[in-house]
Order: sequence, then structure tokens, then C-alpha cells
Amino acid sequence: MSRETMISVDSVYRYYGDHCAVNNVTFTVERGEVLGFLGPNGAGKSTTMQIICGVMTASSGSVRIAGFDIMDNPKAAKTQIGFLPEQPPLYADLTVDEYLRYAAQLRGISRAAAGAAVAESKRRCGLADSGRRLIRNLSKGFQQRVGIAQAIIHTPAVIILDEPTAGLDPIQIHEIRQLIRELGQDHSVILSTHILPEVQTVCNRVLIIHEGRLVLDKKLDSLQEAGARQRMHVAFKQPPSREALAAIEGMEEVEPSGARHFRISFQPDSAALDLLTQRAASSCWGLYEMIPETGSLEETFMRLTSTEDPFKQETSGAAA
Repeated sequence: MSRETMISVDSVYRYYGDHCAVNNVTFTVERGEVLGFLGPNGAGKSTTMQIICGVMTASSGSVRIAGFDIMDNPKAAKTQIGFLPEQPPLYADLTVDEYLRYAAQLRGISRAAAGAAVAESKRRCGLADSGRRLIRNLSKGFQQRVGIAQAIIHTPAVIILDEPTAGLDPIQIHEIRQLIRELGQDHSVILSTHILPEVQTVCNRVLIIHEGRLVLDKKLDSLQEAGARQRMHVAFKQPPSREALAAIEGMEEVEPSGARHFRISFQPDSAALDLLTQRAASSCWGLYEMIPETGSLEETFMRLTSTEDPFKQETSGAAA
């Protein structure tokens, strides 16, 4: 079955003066994917999302939405985007129906078609019985639903949600997450959030951006599979070659992470760890450090974005 690319971001840079906020970012999103977009504050996440939405222009590179270039054909590209910012753009003195009819008008939906569009967006967002209620009288969770309803009223190919569960209670969070999963069946969804369990619950793929660069692009199931393996950081006074470590029985992956450090992975039921320590002693490698990894999304996020990561610091020092 062929896959349909709904979002294509190719070699995007964004500069503010001499500061590079987005540095050579490239990725695609297929129809039916729910993509979790993560990054610490100031990492370039919001800038990247604004470039994708056409709110901000890239210094260089290209963005295509459902095949339309956001710079060369912005009107056609933006008709394929539904966007919910962190603060939903609601008019509190309007009823839900009034607001959604206004949103439909802004999206160029004819009056004849607006009624059906409003009804369908309310149905999908669990607002069928809320049409006559003033938005100001709705709970925060239902206001978020109204914000999502305006984002999907024109049935876009791409839906971008920025912190959609911020400030909600646990029941509301569960309901909004279920709604996002349902939307992901028919659309491409980018979910920007600081809540790592939310990504694990809702998304099937994750991107992590740090200091303007993408540092991770993986399927969630591949991270979970990696978590099933034992991972460890090891360090040697007289480091062996990567090939020597990889040759140890039961060893699956060996990745240098500094002048003396390696990240290794092996199946928990193997004898790889015992064989490693025996080989290190007999070969005088001077094994002096063994730090286990959990393999969780949280651990991966912290390792890739922490400025205090000793393995990254040593790698940087070695590169210099």
C-alpha cells in the first residue's frame, strides 16, 4: 500500500540575525501518522511549527503541505492546514454554533455547506449538544474541543496541535487524547507537547529538536523495542576498537560516544555483560564505568537535550 506524504520539510533554516534558531531541519509526515514534536524551551520547536503553518518564512529550505509549497502557493497549502495554538483563538461571547459558522466563513466554506461542516466538526469533537452554549460558560476541556473543531471544520489534510491538553483535568485529558487518536486515522497530526507520557499514549512517531537541530526521529514502537534490550554506557582507560566490542557474543549494538566511552546494547538473557568484563580484564582495557540506561522516552529526551550530558560533552571536546 503506497503512503501519502502530507507534510514535507526539506533543509529548513531560520535565522534571527546571526542566531540560527532552526538548523537544517528535514522530515516528512505521512497520512495517518500522529507525530509527537518535542523539545526544551528555546529549542526551535515553535519556530518550526510556525514555518510549517506559513505564519513565518524560512530563511532557506522548503515546506510542502499536501503537495503545495507553502511559499510558492500559500493559499492552496494553508487550506490543507488546521491549527490549534496553545491559547485557542476563541470568542467567548459567541455560542459554539456562531463561532464555528464564523470559522467556516473564514475558511471559505459556502453558506450552503457551512451547516453540514459545523455539524460534522461538532460531532467529531463531542460538541453535538453544546451548539447553543456560550463559549465563556464551557469548561476548559470543552473550550479545547471547540478549538479543535475550528481546526478541522474544513477537513484539512494536516492538523497541528500546540499543547492541546494544557490546563485540563485528568478526565478531560483522557477525552482529548482519545479525540487526537481518532483524528489521526484520517489526517496527519503534529502534536507539540511538553508531556512525554502524552506522546507515548497518543503518537506513533516522535521527533526531538534541540538547539535548532533534529536529534531524534523514530517510531515509538522502535523505542519500546529498544527498551526491551539492556543498554549501558561503558568507559575504558585503554579503549578497545568498536569491532572488538561488537565481536563479543550477545552484543547487539556498539556506538562510540566519546574518546573512551561507548553505548552498548544486548539482550538481557545473554551472557554479554559477563563476557565483556572478562574480556576487558584479560585484554587490560581498564573498564572503569558501567551505567545502565532505561531506554524510556524520558531517558532518551533527557540524554539528547541535556547540556550536562558527559558523553555529549566528551564527544564535543574530542571533535574540537
